[in-house]
Amino acid sequence: MSEAVYVKGLTKAYGGKTAVNSLDLSVKSGTVFGLLGANGAGKSTAIECMLGTKQADAGTVRLLGQDPKTHRRALFERIGVQFQEGDYHREIRVSELCEETASLYRKSADWRALCEQFGIGDKASAAVKSLSGGERQRLFIVLALIPQPELVFLDELTTGLDAKARRGVWKTLEYLKERGLTVFLTSHFMDEVEALCDEICILKKGTPVFRGTVEQAKAQCGCERFEDAYLQLSDEGADA
Repeated sequence: MSEAVYVKGLTKAYGGKTAVNSLDLSVKSGTVFGLLGANGAGKSTAIECMLGTKQADAGTVRLLGQDPKTHRRALFERIGVQFQEGDYHREIRVSELCEETASLYRKSADWRALCEQFGIGDKASAAVKSLSGGERQRLFIVLALIPQPELVFLDELTTGLDAKARRGVWKTLEYLKERGLTVFLTSHFMDEVEALCDEICILKKGTPVFRGTVEQAKAQCGCERFEDAYLQLSDEGADA
């Protein structure tokens, strides 16, 4: 199985404070990989450095076998991305946002079909601001799929959603995996990670403290529940 993501020694600091410290990752094609950690642990910074939207201070990154800095245009056609925060004009409609996104790619998917597939086909004329949380998150996944990518980065898509909406997003991610896409995600929901991720990496203050499977994390910590193992490894529950 080939590598979709390869990261070695990735490091990024701001004003002398290290945000990501010597991160190593290897993500197999066609799998779901979870990058975990408390708020401020460096997850989003790591993804931005991988994608080249932020300049890393050190390290090597290969996405689909290519350097994202020197092969940016080629990779742009093969990778879908949805960051945690979407900065769109308040009045933009779903159809306008999808059409604008599709225009950026030479071979874009049929966004109307994607919207139907993910249950928002009747929202094409609606303003994005009028969508419910679950509808908005499904739209974000549609936007990430428009380039017909081989690799998708999804940053905390289910944050703030109710249980039903979260389960809907899970089904979407399971569908992506069945299609053979590689999914790289971040999440604060450990039941979600346990259900979806083939492998994980846990960051603590920018430094990787665990790499492996959920079962390996539980075994290493002597925990029956993954959430307990995660809290132990990340120290996120130290002050609880």
